[in-house]
Amino acid sequence: MVSSKTIRIIPILILLSGCASFYQLNYEFNKNFEEGNIEEAANILDQNKKAARSKTRFLYYANQGVVEHLLGNYEESNNWLEQAYLFGEDYHKNYLNFAASYFLNPNLIVYPGEDHEHLMLLYYKALNFLKMADYESALVECRRLNQRLFELGDKYLSENKYQKDAFVHNLMGIIYDASGDYNNAFIAYRNSYEIYKNEFAEMFALSAPDQLKKDLLRTATLAGFPEERDKFSEEFGMEYNELPVSEGGELVFFWHNGLAPVKDEWSINFVATKGAGGQVFFQNDEYGLNFPFYYNAGDDGNASITDLTGTRVAFPKYVEREPFFKQASLEINNYYYPLEKAEDINAIAFKTLNERMLEELGKGLLRVALKKTVEKQVRKEDETLGFLIGVMNFASEQADTRNWQTIPHSIHYTRVPLSPGENEIILHTEGPRGENTKPFNYIGKKGKTQFQTYQSLESTVAF
Repeated sequence: MVSSKTIRIIPILILLSGCASFYQLNYEFNKNFEEGNIEEAANILDQNKKAARSKTRFLYYANQGVVEHLLGNYEESNNWLEQAYLFGEDYHKNYLNFAASYFLNPNLIVYPGEDHEHLMLLYYKALNFLKMADYESALVECRRLNQRLFELGDKYLSENKYQKDAFVHNLMGIIYDASGDYNNAFIAYRNSYEIYKNEFAEMFALSAPDQLKKDLLRTATLAGFPEERDKFSEEFGMEYNELPVSEGGELVFFWHNGLAPVKDEWSINFVATKGAGGQVFFQNDEYGLNFPFYYNAGDDGNASITDLTGTRVAFPKYVEREPFFKQASLEINNYYYPLEKAEDINAIAFKTLNERMLEELGKGLLRVALKKTVEKQVRKEDETLGFLIGVMNFASEQADTRNWQTIPHSIHYTRVPLSPGENEIILHTEGPRGENTKPFNYIGKKGKTQFQTYQSLESTVAF
């Protein structure tokens, strides 16, 4: 006979067993954002005030920052992005949050943001300052980016870890370049090239853009380093031709292509077998996995989990949203400038998650083992309730599918000389299923570098 206590708890268990992903829970916002209805996406965020106090407030702040950036509200965007950054900083200093993440369902604790997401906060802040022609503040964000990368180097043990970012140094070079500091611009470009050559080529199959090589040779000349220029010119197989300074200044154009991957989940069924000394081995023959878990059952052994036959453990995974467009270029006066890939955020997201997958495995197994211990204790008092808890433990096991889903899949860029006065530039985007064009207009002014970002939201994978 089922007790009244059991009947009362069933609705709670059913509620906890929901398996909608974070993307699905925020479908209306995501749908409007992906369709380019940015103002409506902003309205949805504004109406969801409780999200600013929720366990996903990092993502609420970050999404607000991107939406305001796309709407051209750069100061307001930076305010939201800084809130997200400071929140992440405070979270990582609170060790109780880390402890809780080992014992609770990960969706029940505060989401702190992924490592690469914290880097993207500072990238967007730097872009906003560039749009406001505040180069010094933009450089401050780049230095914070570099500091965060050093911190990543201490966090993971893998020799082939994501620790340096070529695009960050490239961006620093672009900012120094725009401010007329050619010495520091050359150093930043050189550092960027070395990281592309030594780390990015191997990790992400991403080589140094030709635009970076041209900028490196040009700033080496302007900074008075002819020997460095000649050395790199030979290494690049690229002859340096000194061109007159553009009378209308220059445009640096950043193309944000597609959208970052979405988190989903995958799971493994484990069989638990008893070992010596109070150990339980979680085994999965399909993946060749074997993880020991030690549990002291106490004197009477009633809380033993060694009689378990199987369990399910869920883990996060990324699903790529492949961009609709594969390449792009800028056209001005019948001359085309290709937009080259400089940062593969999609690949970085997969890399950073893989680097902590062993940690995810350990946390997941510990979480399930503790659930099973509770189930065993409940069974002693109420067999039916214990059975239901066991079923719901299996069904409600969920991975954390929260992530920042409004950042781009990849970042491409180029540099274009402008004429004095009015300039019309046409962005050409191309993919297997079609092409698109979008005109832009700029007023050229000698000695001025202008910055433009454009986001192509289309992707070939729908959720």
